[in-house]
Amino acid sequence: MKKTSIRFGLYALALGAILFLASLVLVKDLTYNLQEILGYTAIVAALLFVFFGIKHYRDVENNGSVSFGKGIAIGMIISVFAGLGFAGVDYLYTAVINPDFMADFIAASDDPSLEAWSSFELSAFMFVTVITIGLIISIISALILQRKK
Repeated sequence: MKKTSIRFGLYALALGAILFLASLVLVKDLTYNLQEILGYTAIVAALLFVFFGIKHYRDVENNGSVSFGKGIAIGMIISVFAGLGFAGVDYLYTAVINPDFMADFIAASDDPSLEAWSSFELSAFMFVTVITIGLIISIISALILQRKK
């Protein structure tokens, strides 16, 4: 289980980081609403590795069976890796690449309450967002893939 979780977690981390960075850097001329849609699409795409990781464990490493609980555990480990990838890119982007991001975002959203958010807080929020979506995908995947002998 450990090997599968780490392997598919690294896949999720890499794909998530690449897609998220691309959505931030390459299409920054789009509206914030479209950038948000691209960001969530990148999260779901990276978290597809949750399903494939659980399936690989069941079919290749565990003789065709996986319990619901084991599926959730595998999925959440993969989700943590993905969350670290997204949070790392978010921090890099808002602290180094585009430190004016929050000022621009606040001006566009007209919500001054956002001024208190630092790059660290933004990346922590991104991590929690990815983990939450990962939990949902883990539950669905574990329900679909669970098979007992």
